[in-house]
Amino acid sequence: MLRSVMTFCAVGLGLTLTAVAADKAPAMLELSEVDADFAYQGEYSGLITTAPSKWEEVGLQVVALGNGEFSAMLHSGGLPGAGYDRREHPKYNGRLEGGRVVFASYPTRIVVDGSSAVVSDDRFSSLEQGRLNKVVRSSSTMGAPAPYGATVLFNGTGTEHFENGQMTPEGWLREGTKLKNKYRNYTLHLEFRLPYMPEARDQGRSNSGVYLQSRYEVQILDSFGLDPVYNNCGALYKQRTADLNMCLPPLSWQTYDIDFAAPRFDAAGNKTQNARITVRHNGVPIHNNVELTAKTGGGAQEGPNLLPIRLQNHRNPIRFRNIWIVDHGDNPPPNASPGCPNPCNCCPLVCERLN
Repeated sequence: MLRSVMTFCAVGLGLTLTAVAADKAPAMLELSEVDADFAYQGEYSGLITTAPSKWEEVGLQVVALGNGEFSAMLHSGGLPGAGYDRREHPKYNGRLEGGRVVFASYPTRIVVDGSSAVVSDDRFSSLEQGRLNKVVRSSSTMGAPAPYGATVLFNGTGTEHFENGQMTPEGWLREGTKLKNKYRNYTLHLEFRLPYMPEARDQGRSNSGVYLQSRYEVQILDSFGLDPVYNNCGALYKQRTADLNMCLPPLSWQTYDIDFAAPRFDAAGNKTQNARITVRHNGVPIHNNVELTAKTGGGAQEGPNLLPIRLQNHRNPIRFRNIWIVDHGDNPPPNASPGCPNPCNCCPLVCERLN
């Protein structure tokens, strides 16, 4: 579950920015040097009329594509994780015109000024159907403290738990490192932030990943405002698409809460049970106790030997903070157990904490 705050300003954070070249597209790490398009990008929510005396909650996601070009999705029921009913959602292309982004696909016209979006119907003399306000959402597990018995892996004071770990002046962990210790079954919490890369596309847009046991990748990517596919943010890379695209806009802090149960092998090294995983992205379940049938992407081959958790370096500057782990030893966590089809029934306290 995401927490949301209504906002009527386009940009309200005064931070510093560093631009980094990555795959020929600039990667902007902070807000002070973003382009003019950034102010219009984001999420908008509100009511529109669809018939006389009939109103419907909708959510709009606006994506900056660079040079005044934009795409948008209109979600019925609300934003993903906040009412979206998963019906087919119309998609639009738009352009910055005179200080506003205009999306026009007859009969719908959407005009975004950075604080609100006006939806109108051109069939009825541009009848205004409704006004959506910009919303800034935050994960319900953002800043979650490490529970009793957990190991705090990173809190901004040092990188002693990581091999070749590098920390930024702000106290954030850089991509391209791995844990020194190895874990079999665990619950992992981490927070990450994607750079703003409007000119990049597809896998070149803020790419990284969390490799569990260095074998199974939970993809990190700027997939904001896109359909969920097998290699977008939250996907079990090229093996399973996320149930819902919960990616927030770039430069937003986001969370992964992962319950991982390692595969099991017999004495001869033959796999007898697949790995299992539950993933909550920004507090919303996107993989619910599913099997990992094999290694994913560029992960190491499966085997009985333990390998470390790795934060992938894909030449994009991803930042991490507040990382902790609960070691379950030889026992799978309740939310990733073969005998637990419903994690909330098996472990209601964990379910309540994360939702």
